[in-house]
Amino acid sequence: MPNRKEDKLTFIDLFAGCGGLSEGFLQTGKFEALAHVEWEMPMVTTLRNRLVKKWQHTEEDALKRVIHFDIQQTEELINGHWSKEDLKKFAITNHESIVRKGLKGLIGKQKVDLIIGGPPCQAYSIAGRAQDKNSMKDDYRNYLFESFVKVVDEFKPDIFVFENVPGLLSAMPGDIPVTTRIYEAFKEIGFNIRTPELLKKSVYTASELGVPQKRNRVIIIGVKNNSKINLEELYNELDILKQNIKSKNVSDAIGHLPKYKPLKSHIKINGKNVSHKLIGNAEIKHHEARFHNERDVGIFRRWLKEKMNKRTSEEKISFYNKLMGKESNHAKYRNLEWDKPSPTVVAHLYKDGLMFIHPDIDQARSITVKEAALLQSFPDDFDFIGSQGYAFKMIGNAVPPEMARNIAMAISNKLKKK
Repeated sequence: MPNRKEDKLTFIDLFAGCGGLSEGFLQTGKFEALAHVEWEMPMVTTLRNRLVKKWQHTEEDALKRVIHFDIQQTEELINGHWSKEDLKKFAITNHESIVRKGLKGLIGKQKVDLIIGGPPCQAYSIAGRAQDKNSMKDDYRNYLFESFVKVVDEFKPDIFVFENVPGLLSAMPGDIPVTTRIYEAFKEIGFNIRTPELLKKSVYTASELGVPQKRNRVIIIGVKNNSKINLEELYNELDILKQNIKSKNVSDAIGHLPKYKPLKSHIKINGKNVSHKLIGNAEIKHHEARFHNERDVGIFRRWLKEKMNKRTSEEKISFYNKLMGKESNHAKYRNLEWDKPSPTVVAHLYKDGLMFIHPDIDQARSITVKEAALLQSFPDDFDFIGSQGYAFKMIGNAVPPEMARNIAMAISNKLKKK
């Protein structure tokens, strides 16, 4: 790893995914990552690859820094000395020093300035709660924030940044507001965050922070009690910064990419079904049209021709039910619009792209991995390791790097002023 520069702030990234949050902090040039923790292997591999290819780490160092482990087993993560079961599951994918000494061994005597991360949001998602018979109250992911708290308690950073969906503000696992649980948990270890009532002011839209996407997220910033760092000044710095950010739309993000055209009938190439052909020879990695059968291609064309995005919810639902002979209560289709930010890019894209129809009627397809990545503000050279499905999943679950970069800049600006 490059030698640490004294003017850089250090951080640990928890629930790191493929590295969207880390990417934004690193892009500022003002932060250095000490460790990233993630349990899904395609994300781990992608992040390690990024550290080597972009951020000049050696392969051995990337193997140390990106820890493949289940953060729920927080004591083992921090201290090492893994159980036989954990050794069987994780030892082969991690550097041996992590297995023996854990995060404490990796960090050593280095000061941790920040801890950043966002526990999985499915349990707090309003859509997820609507589909669960118990409103996700019994979902273990409601309590993953406790692991975040334990790591903060262990390393005592000056600041932490905790990102999640706005549904967190109304989630009530065990019939207690999760915001109350989070507030009390951090208070108990000597950290100050906004009160549950004030957290409603902590919702930011990605499009306000330079991302071509309408993605609302709660940004919980915490500081040590009696710190010289003022919590509200950090939020004020972010609010000031966002006033000078130019908004971006779908055209800005993906309008330059090579186009596809539907084939008259699908073909097989290397045993793989193909429904669209690239126009021209400018092949771009991850920009591969996913397969759509002839029925779906026809539906996409009709949806765009009839401008269904502008119709009422009832008309959108009826459109689907009449074509498919179904009795759904939900709209199943939606197209992106060139002159607007994208709707929230979601992990569901790994299943299908029906809610992400490309705005060009002549292409009659859903968006590619590359387009999803650009709408999430991933840099053009970011490489996703794994299947197309996993690429969509890791992109949809990521914090948009440009959103993260601006949060990082606000923190850096305020600390510099201090």
